[in-house]
Amino acid sequence: MDSFTGIRFKKETAKRFQTFSRTYFKSHTEAMATMLDFFFYNEISPKEKLGPTGRTIEAKLLKRINAVIAIMRDVEKTQTKPTVAMIQTLFEMEEPNKKPLIVEKKYADENKEVRFREKRNIKNEL
Repeated sequence: MDSFTGIRFKKETAKRFQTFSRTYFKSHTEAMATMLDFFFYNEISPKEKLGPTGRTIEAKLLKRINAVIAIMRDVEKTQTKPTVAMIQTLFEMEEPNKKPLIVEKKYADENKEVRFREKRNIKNEL
């Protein structure tokens, strides 16, 4: 059987370690060995910061997603909807209204008068 060694810790640190160890491991020895292996295999120091936490990353992602949504809505309002409306009006199958020919007034009035009349044959009428 392995022998034990006593290590001196401050009371607060020892209580924190015991609580942590009981939560995740079967024994205090297993907890300490796993923590030491983690730092050794990942080649990091326990004093280093690993970067932003999951909460801060999530908050930043949500802000960026909201910004992208705002950009897409703006594009839809300013570009997509007007373009679709213009294309629909181009492809509508309505016949254009037939407008009357534009005729000058002086010619329009003259056309109302009859310019030529048939000649009556007086002999046939008698």
